[in-house]
Amino acid sequence: MNEERKPTEADCAEVLADIYVYLDHECDGQRKEVVQRHLDDCGSCLERYGIERQLKELLHRKCGGDHAPSELRDRLKASIREYTSFTSIEIEREG
Repeated sequence: MNEERKPTEADCAEVLADIYVYLDHECDGQRKEVVQRHLDDCGSCLERYGIERQLKELLHRKCGGDHAPSELRDRLKASIREYTSFTSIEIEREG
């Protein structure tokens, strides 16, 4: 029998850390599947994804589609991953 698996806080943190990579269609096929499956199963992450997608669309309209330098994108990704890792650790300590 196939048990339905509930997303965990760690799963959510990982998905949210990669949400812009997913939104920008920059993740590989395997990661894309993992994120999509998680969004299908997790209402709170799906809501966050929708907010981030709307924000990205608004920025695109208002900023004329300018692209951030790759160095800035890399620093932001690293910062987001560090923050979500820290947040996950804090959640585990509280739990």
